[in-house]
Amino acid sequence: MQVTETLSQGLKRKYAIVVPASDLASRLDAQLADMKTKVRINGFRPGKVPVEHLKRVYGRSVMADLVQETIAAANKQIVDEHELKLAREPRVELPNDKDALEAALEARGDLAFTVALEVLPKFEVGEFTDIALERLLAEVDDGAVEDALQGLAQSRRAYADRPEGGKAEKFDRVTVDFVGAIDGKPFEGGSGENIEVVIGANAFIPGFEEQLIGVVAGEKREVEATFPEAYAVRKLAGRKVKFDVTVKAVAAPEPFAIDDEFAKGFGVDDLAQLKERIRDRIAADYARVSREKVKRKLLDALAARYTFEVPEGLVEQEFASIWAQVEREQQASGRSFADENTTEEAARAEYRAIAERRVRLGLLLAEIGGKVGVSISDEEMTQALVARARAFPGQEKQVWDFYRNNQSALAELRAPIYEEKVVDHILSVAKVEERKVTPKELLADEDEPVPANPAP
Repeated sequence: MQVTETLSQGLKRKYAIVVPASDLASRLDAQLADMKTKVRINGFRPGKVPVEHLKRVYGRSVMADLVQETIAAANKQIVDEHELKLAREPRVELPNDKDALEAALEARGDLAFTVALEVLPKFEVGEFTDIALERLLAEVDDGAVEDALQGLAQSRRAYADRPEGGKAEKFDRVTVDFVGAIDGKPFEGGSGENIEVVIGANAFIPGFEEQLIGVVAGEKREVEATFPEAYAVRKLAGRKVKFDVTVKAVAAPEPFAIDDEFAKGFGVDDLAQLKERIRDRIAADYARVSREKVKRKLLDALAARYTFEVPEGLVEQEFASIWAQVEREQQASGRSFADENTTEEAARAEYRAIAERRVRLGLLLAEIGGKVGVSISDEEMTQALVARARAFPGQEKQVWDFYRNNQSALAELRAPIYEEKVVDHILSVAKVEERKVTPKELLADEDEPVPANPAP
């Protein structure tokens, strides 16, 4: 086998491989000779089948297997001799000349093919002690606990119809029919019948509930509101809408005691214990947000620090995944690039940059994890798998079996655990200063983070 490097540019490599016909013929003869002692063919005694007959019957299929084995051996030889770390599987190109390929399959001619591949970049990880980050911390105040407690009570509160002519007040439950229109035209999902609206619950788009204050049963009222810019249905985001509302009923909340008996309904001994559990849950939420924000700042710092070349194939793969999601969202929402004040060309450039960042950070985190010995135990994988299965009630066994029998899916489950461990390591050596802020400051929206999407 003759291997010749024909390209070495950046992370790309290409090799031309030629396997002489004599080698193919000798390997084919050896395989057929081995088959002669094992194969059973009608009309021939065991071990007495002529090799030429075997070649006519099995030669082509045996040679096809030999070609695959030869390609695999060539790939391994290239990787081992050049000590390469591949970014993904090599791309093999067989000859376009059908006659030449046919001759090789019959061991009449040389087998010539090329192997194109991309290697992982080499870069120095360095130290992280000079990275300065800020971790925001917020304490859970009594007001937040009380608000959450009221929310629990609201979910179990009973209502009684107001007397005829009784006007709706804040916290009342109003039953309505409505038909919405944008620019005078009804839109999909813009109507409803017998919809219960609790004024002040903020369950509807901003401005809708407040305009129901003062309505009475049987009244018709026009309500104007605007969908939020971040509304899930993008074709409605930021749009002004008019609702023709018909009030069917107005009910006031009945007195409700938030006491020890109420608390027992949530599986605790008394109200004090329920409040403590609420406080713990809110504290966990604050800790999660704090972690997400410091992690994003860390990834931003790493993205700014490292600018090594990344494999084009991995970037294309990541971009294809992102772009497919963009197209699905556009199809579901009916929004176009023009609706987002951009063009397809500009959007492609933006998402390609995101794809490149994700790949670079993924390779970086994988390299860091390898150097510091990050590992994931079987117990941790089992816990992650159990958590994933529990997310699909009634289908736990199917989910469990799917991941157990699908290594690529299991790798996707492993990746975020690995990433979090590497992030923990970097944060443990970086300069992280804590700053106390109000819950409002901690929970303030920021630009969406770009995940690292590591590939350890």
